[in-house]
Amino acid sequence: MRRLFALLVLAAIVSLVPACAEPPSLVLWHSYRGDEERALVELAKRYEREHGIHVELLGLPFDAYSAKLQAAVPRAHGPDVFIDAHERLGIYRREGVVAPVGDAMPPEDVASYEPTALDAVTLDGERWGVPLSTKSLALYVNDGVPAGAPDVYPLAYEAENPYHHAAVLSAFGGALLAPDGSYGFDDDASLRSVLYVRDLIAKHEIPGDANGALVKQLFASGRARTSIDGPWLAADLPPSLHYHVEPLPVVQETGRRMRPLLTVEAVMLSPSGARRSEARAFARWLGGADAALVRATEAHQVVASEPAWHDPRVAGDPLLAAFHEQARAADPMPTSTRMRAVWVPVQEAMRRVFRGEDARLALDDGKRRFEDALKPPPPPPSPAPLALALGALALVGALFAVRRARAPAFRQELRESRTAYRYVAHAAVVVVVLVVLPLAAGALTSLFAGTRADPRYVGLGNYLAILTARGGSLLGHGSFYVTLLVTVLWTVCNVTLHVGIGVALGVVLSRPAMRLKSLYRVLLVLPWAVPSYVTALAWKGMFHRQFGAINAILSWLGVQPVSWFSHFSTALAANVATNTWLGFPFMMVVTLGALTSIPREVLEAAEVDGATRWQRFRGVTVPLLKPTMLPAVVLGSVWTFNMFNVVFLVSGGEPDGTTDILVSDAYRWAFTRDAQYGYAAAYAVLIFLILAAGSRLLSRVGASPARDGSEATT
Repeated sequence: MRRLFALLVLAAIVSLVPACAEPPSLVLWHSYRGDEERALVELAKRYEREHGIHVELLGLPFDAYSAKLQAAVPRAHGPDVFIDAHERLGIYRREGVVAPVGDAMPPEDVASYEPTALDAVTLDGERWGVPLSTKSLALYVNDGVPAGAPDVYPLAYEAENPYHHAAVLSAFGGALLAPDGSYGFDDDASLRSVLYVRDLIAKHEIPGDANGALVKQLFASGRARTSIDGPWLAADLPPSLHYHVEPLPVVQETGRRMRPLLTVEAVMLSPSGARRSEARAFARWLGGADAALVRATEAHQVVASEPAWHDPRVAGDPLLAAFHEQARAADPMPTSTRMRAVWVPVQEAMRRVFRGEDARLALDDGKRRFEDALKPPPPPPSPAPLALALGALALVGALFAVRRARAPAFRQELRESRTAYRYVAHAAVVVVVLVVLPLAAGALTSLFAGTRADPRYVGLGNYLAILTARGGSLLGHGSFYVTLLVTVLWTVCNVTLHVGIGVALGVVLSRPAMRLKSLYRVLLVLPWAVPSYVTALAWKGMFHRQFGAINAILSWLGVQPVSWFSHFSTALAANVATNTWLGFPFMMVVTLGALTSIPREVLEAAEVDGATRWQRFRGVTVPLLKPTMLPAVVLGSVWTFNMFNVVFLVSGGEPDGTTDILVSDAYRWAFTRDAQYGYAAAYAVLIFLILAAGSRLLSRVGASPARDGSEATT
């Protein structure tokens, strides 16, 4: 017995020795890709060799990066160290994601950082990050295009993008967000700036409706002499293009130089990481001169470490030197949590001005929408009514279950069905976990408002605000009822076209005499096979006002080009055309399958009776197609009702949000209007209820005619 006990103790000691011998480790999250990621991997390996501490890297997609941090770190499941932009510090502080860096930036290190970058990570007298690099807009100049060249834009940039317009706005003395956190895009400086840009577009000195891809294409092809963009543009330009970068120019109307917004990428510490000396030491080392030299030379980052710029390899790089000079004359992006709610109202106001609407009215309306998005949640009601209602439902359910269980027939059926229950138990568990629980979580979320760290129970307050149009006109701009009408119109138009085109093509392709049917089927199914977001972006480009294929065809036919996204009717038509292209193949495939199930004898009997081809189709084929097509129509209606990709990517809700549908409006409340997740969840619950009721109604309405038609045919 003693020998056995000694062996067990020895085995435990041997098993613990390797674990004790392992070096301490750190977890670093980042969203880098390409050269930046490779340089970070090299630095992590170097630190492990030099300090004996393993650094585990986890790269996350940029779009989901912030959300994953906010979900993981407060629950102690996130990283020790993470790299992110400084403008998110306000949100991260509110959500408990970040902690002061402490001795990761001791006083003797302060002078070694770019002052502007240092100011960006300093809040309330504390450092909340160690600056790594800076990013801002600057002026790209195509050296191969002379000034004043014909058919060439003097300047190309994303004029409707508030981030780009902020540089122009600064030359007029304005700002998107005032220092006190109030809306800043409604003063005289803002008015003058948008009128100035509108005049440039009217004179064809800059392109209108320009996105990043178009700006890059114009500059790379020599159709734009200069471009305002960030360091990311350089990676997409061809090596054969001769260009240089310089600070943003002076606006002649004001005599002031443009000052772009500055983003500082910093290494930050989670609350758990800030308590570890290893994490603070690694953050200090990663922001130091040696690591900055690697990031500058291999990742081409505009590093914030001043000693790194004494190296000739860094200072001698003209691209890095130009962006470094521009960073010194840039304004750090505000870290206020209200900044998230600024972008959409500003962009919508600018688009309205550029379409020729009254500028003063558009800017004032933008302020109203900003303030509406930040309206405080309703006061918390008493939870007693909800508790009583849930208790009453639970009691009724319990009484029903007891009464049902006491019935002899039920107990007999239960005993006979035990085998069947065992077969479906795993499927029921999966459905509960993947479907029922998320629906319940969404419904519970809709009863709360406020931030994730400080949720406040508001009961049915979110639903009341939605159904009362937040105290405004029930048929006013952006109200739930107007958006619902647009959504219904969108669904009816699309499903009608899907079914009409799909059935027509299915009938044609089912004809025995048609040749190359297999080839036609493959070609017609391709729109359905291509990812919807790829198709949506392609169609958006085709509808571009200046460079789109649709307007090019209209011009060739002698028709004036159409500004597709300037009017509700044309913007909705562009969305419907795109979604029709995506949706008709599904209905065509369903029709082809349904036609194969129709007995040939029935059609031959009708032909013998003297029925024409149209009479056979209307009196025989259509009634027999209805039972198969009805589920497809219901499914297509649900898909179309929630078709977020097309609406968001093609029209983007333009003009002025009038083509938004319910699901895209819910997205905006969740991610662009101060992250009102409870309000967006209430939208989602209402969408679910509408679809459930609509699907049930459509099934009942369609079932009766289908039966009547089948019986008549029989």
